[in-house]
Amino acid sequence: MKYTAFLIKYAEIAIKGKNRGLFEDALVKQIKYALKKSIPSQDLEEKGLSDWFEVTKASGRIYIECLADYDFDEVAGNLRCVFGITGICPVKHVADEGFDRLSEEVIRYVDEVYPDKHRTFKVNARRARKDYPLNSQEINMELGGRILDRFPEMKVDVHEPEIWLNIEIRERIYIYSETIPGPGGMPVGTNGKGMLLLSGGIDSPVAGYMIAKRGVKIDAVYFHAPPYTSERAKQKVIDLAKTVAKYSGPIYLHVINFTDIQMEIYEKCPKDELTIIMRRYMMRIAEDLAKQSECLGLITGESIGQVASQTMQSLNCTNEVCTLPVYRPLIGFDKQEIIERSEQIGTYATSILPYEDCCTIFVAKHPVTKPNLNIIKRSEKRLSERIDELYQKALESDEVIIVR
Repeated sequence: MKYTAFLIKYAEIAIKGKNRGLFEDALVKQIKYALKKSIPSQDLEEKGLSDWFEVTKASGRIYIECLADYDFDEVAGNLRCVFGITGICPVKHVADEGFDRLSEEVIRYVDEVYPDKHRTFKVNARRARKDYPLNSQEINMELGGRILDRFPEMKVDVHEPEIWLNIEIRERIYIYSETIPGPGGMPVGTNGKGMLLLSGGIDSPVAGYMIAKRGVKIDAVYFHAPPYTSERAKQKVIDLAKTVAKYSGPIYLHVINFTDIQMEIYEKCPKDELTIIMRRYMMRIAEDLAKQSECLGLITGESIGQVASQTMQSLNCTNEVCTLPVYRPLIGFDKQEIIERSEQIGTYATSILPYEDCCTIFVAKHPVTKPNLNIIKRSEKRLSERIDELYQKALESDEVIIVR
């Protein structure tokens, strides 16, 4: 079956009231961005998107009309990464040339899409054009009868059919029965922008995915510590950002050289407090970058109690240095739940590659699990001689990589 269009389904957007149009427009924008990935770059430059696909809104629906030859699997795969989409329905549309012609097309559709006819079905017609000679119920009954005449091995089941045969009567007539699941959520860009603290681990890429799913555009910051961390560790983070960017759109990845600050903390502060104090300086730097980029909050992959730096007391200590909100979408997840989500979105295999980042190399053997904020602040005073200089040097080391 060569499908000539796609019907895009959404859920949350439909309850946005007077703002619904804004969310629909944002979704259309993200759909167009995804479709461009399906067109060879040379063809896209020469002709443009409009020669391949036309995206339109109509009566609570979004349609993609396919105007040229396209790769079905590639288009469907790219659309499955668009937040806001709950279902992608491959559509065959036919001209309105009378009910007999419609019946022929529906029977041809069933024959091509379902080689095994030993199935139950239900015809579900929706007549958006009230001048059509038959109403929805009459279409259902008449088409159902003709399908049974042509394929007697099929059976009607109006409660739990194996095949929902949808017929939409508009200016053109649309036939579809399959729905490819989308990721759901809200279109990226409808809920501001946040700064993700991205490491090479399992958690932070999943946190970035989940916050982007709620419509948040994300930038990211990675703390690099050469020569203790390798270029392979840096490339690993870039690869993770690329996977997240399939869903979130382009990510501005800030790479900060954190070595001098880490070594200063390592030399001057108690070893059991290293992780907390390093984390506090990471949050400070991330917030400075966030404010420069007009982000509305920080995003981390922290989960309560997963490691020593993620107890309630530890999170309180790291929060204390921030004036922006800190969003932790994984806060109530256990590790297995995070792993399963990372496998679903395609980051797990990269996350477990054995290239350590600065968060794992400079970990104390026995880190404090219930840090006292006043004690942590006293320990930080030991850094007063050089920390401002090192902090500014770290900010100046910022390397911005646009990840698509």
